[in-house]
Amino acid sequence: MDPLAQAEPAAPREPRLEHSVVDGVATVVISNPAKRNAMTTGMWQALPGLLDRLAADRSVRVLVLTGAGDTFCAGADISSLQHPGGRPQELAVRAEEALAAFARPTLAAVRGYCVGGGSQLAAACDLRFAEEGASFGITPAKLGIVYPSSSTRRLVSLTGPATAKYLLFSGELIGTERALRTGLVDEVLPAGGLDGRVREFTRILAARSQLTQAAAKEYADGREDRDGHWARQARNSGDTAEGVAAFLERRDPRFTWTPPEARDGTTATGHRDGAGGPRGGGPS
Repeated sequence: MDPLAQAEPAAPREPRLEHSVVDGVATVVISNPAKRNAMTTGMWQALPGLLDRLAADRSVRVLVLTGAGDTFCAGADISSLQHPGGRPQELAVRAEEALAAFARPTLAAVRGYCVGGGSQLAAACDLRFAEEGASFGITPAKLGIVYPSSSTRRLVSLTGPATAKYLLFSGELIGTERALRTGLVDEVLPAGGLDGRVREFTRILAARSQLTQAAAKEYADGREDRDGHWARQARNSGDTAEGVAAFLERRDPRFTWTPPEARDGTTATGHRDGAGGPRGGGPS
């Protein structure tokens, strides 16, 4: 008898967040294929700590969030919503805020379903690239859940109040064409084109000044009290002098400023817990 025929079937993989760091790009993969990458309570709890570790890594210049296989994230695992006292929603908001506060540029690479908590996480990223055929939805009205105020404000800032109300009131899904038109996503790629575009664009982001990016991220997110801080950082960083010199010498700049949380962190350059592309990943 063929020995392969006697082999035990592989056990299903536990829901988890997977991550890799390759060439300055950290990729975090939502992996729960049995439930279309739904976020479990444990995954919500794990995300802030994982983001803290990546923020402390000096090699990380960009973060990509994506889902395993052909789905981004179908939301929160519904079974977790039976938890008394609203604990899962509290954990989801904490994870969302940790993602929004990540000091480097963040990009959600979306294919398939991006629904509920998945849309919550995608909206917390700085940018969203989607593959044609992806579907977006915010579904608390289907479950009688009050969507968090912070999440609602973030959605309104992306799409405007009319589209935000459409999504929240109805729980209906929208496709990539409408998502692009309303500002929910920034780029739509043809089938098979998402991974290559994400690699290309993250290489661009990783080559730019982290000083410029960090200041711009704060200002774009509404902070208004740090002009003096960023002026001092610019004077002391050397990035401006390097950028001008590189331009005049027709070479690529070598920017050296790093966010404060990375300056004393451990470096994981070349560390891999899984595959480096948006569809890969290893256990965190």
